Amino acid sequence: MHRGILSCGPEDDLATIARTMADNHVHAVVVSGLEPTAIGGERLTWGMITALDLATATLAGADSDAGELASTEIVTVEPSERLERAAQLMSEHQLTHLMVVEGARPVGIVSTLDVAASIAGSEL
Repeated sequence: MHRGILSCGPEDDLATIARTMADNHVHAVVVSGLEPTAIGGERLTWGMITALDLATATLAGADSDAGELASTEIVTVEPSERLERAAQLMSEHQLTHLMVVEGARPVGIVSTLDVAASIAGSEL
């Protein structure tokens, strides 16, 4: 797992997200923003955009912002979760990244590259 997250707002465009990924050599960005509730309030919501999501949107000619593109049904693990469990969830859900959460807050990302590094016996 990589502790820490890079995030963007729901209004950020694809070029901004791509620049964040390229400049920081990452393949996933967390999208955070406020969402209206049924009773007139707001709640903080989380989503994730991966490099694959970005590539798919680009190929489709999408002119989306992060809020439209982000996957909001995120599969999560806790920091104490074994990497084997993360790999199992990735396989079951056909995902390349999982959000690592403590309580209700994202604290990191675990990726298929983390799994590969573990198999290879190296640390990233």
